[in-house]
Amino acid sequence: MFKWKNEYETGVEKIDEQHRKLFEIANNAYELLNNDLYIDKYDRIIQIIEELKEYTVFHFTTEEEYMVSIGYKKILSHKVEHDDFIKKFDDIDFNRIDYGQNEYIMEMLEFIYKWIDEHILIKDKEHSPGKIA
Repeated sequence: MFKWKNEYETGVEKIDEQHRKLFEIANNAYELLNNDLYIDKYDRIIQIIEELKEYTVFHFTTEEEYMVSIGYKKILSHKVEHDDFIKKFDDIDFNRIDYGQNEYIMEMLEFIYKWIDEHILIKDKEHSPGKIA
């Protein structure tokens, strides 16, 4: 389960609020993984992936607009990371999901966890107020 901690805060409320929403979506995937009542989780997995993709596009746009507004100098490399995240979900092998649903959810959760550790905790902190590089 993904729990919001103060260390995830960037100091920019709208960015932090959107990060909390991403945690909520990740937790939906976690709950689905642990829900044994669903025999076939395929449609719900696709729904979570689409929600995650749509929301991250919205969030990344907001974050990139913020970075432009503060004159953040590393915006291009930051945008590449955002684009790579979206590409990960654009390149989904839907057959693989169908034949290994729980395994796919687990991989998705591991990817999101790694993203939180490497992107939100490190990269997003670089454009926090008082730490602008």
